[in-house]
Amino acid sequence: MTASRNAPETTPEDRAATRPEGRTAAAPRLSRLSRAQWLREQLENAIVDGHFAPGDRLDPVALARDYACSRTPIREALQQLEASGMVRVYPKRGTFVTQLGVADLIERFDVMAELEGMCARLAARRITQEELAGLRQAHESCRDCLDGSDADRYYHANGTFHHLIYAASHNAFLTQEATRLHAILKPYRRLQLHVHHRLQESFAEHEAILEAIERHDANAARRAIQQHVQLQGNRFNDLMATMPQLREDPLA
Repeated sequence: MTASRNAPETTPEDRAATRPEGRTAAAPRLSRLSRAQWLREQLENAIVDGHFAPGDRLDPVALARDYACSRTPIREALQQLEASGMVRVYPKRGTFVTQLGVADLIERFDVMAELEGMCARLAARRITQEELAGLRQAHESCRDCLDGSDADRYYHANGTFHHLIYAASHNAFLTQEATRLHAILKPYRRLQLHVHHRLQESFAEHEAILEAIERHDANAARRAIQQHVQLQGNRFNDLMATMPQLREDPLA
C-alpha cells in the first residue's frame, strides 16, 4: 500500500480508529454482508482520514492481511466504495483511491456548494430547537479546536457541524446525496484546513452560517454556506499548491 507524502498528519487515536494495530485487528464475527459493510466503513474512514491518499493503490491481499479476513469481503467492500465514487478500478492495474483532476474537483465543489446551500436553506426553515442546540454545540467544539490550532480535531468537528445541517433539512434524499459527496471530497477539504489561517476563516464562516440559521433567514444561510464551500480565488490556489499531483493523472 502506497504511503502518500502529501497525506496530512494524523493522531494515534485517528489511526487506531481506522487501521488495525500491527496487522492484528480482525473484522468482527458478522454475516458476510455485514462484514463487507464493516470493512467498507473502515476503509472509507481510512481514506477520509488521510491514511490512504488520493491516487494510492489498495491491495486486496494486503488489506485482507491487515484486517485478518478473507479476500472475498474485501472485494465486496471495494465494490461498494467504487459504487460510491471513493475508489476507481482500472483494468489490469488495480483499485485506487479516487484522485480527482482539477476540472473534476471544481465541478464537485460546485455541486457540493449547491447541495449544502439547499440543506442550509431548508434547515433555516425546519430546524428544531433540539437540533439548533446540537448545532451550537458543534460550533463550540470547533472553537475549542481553533483555540488549540488543532487542524485534525477541527476537521472532525467541522464534519459534525455540516452533517447536522444536512439532517436539519429534514429531507432524507438531500441528506443522503450531500453526505455521499461530502465523503468523496473529505480528503481535499481536510487538506484545506492545513493552509495558513484557514481554520480562523472557516470558523468565522461557520459563525455566519449558524447566525443565519438561528434567525431562520433561509436565503442568508444558503449564501453563507455556499461561500464557505465554494472552491475559488485564493482558496483554489492554496489547494493546488498543497496537492501539486492534481495537475496530472499518474494513471493516465
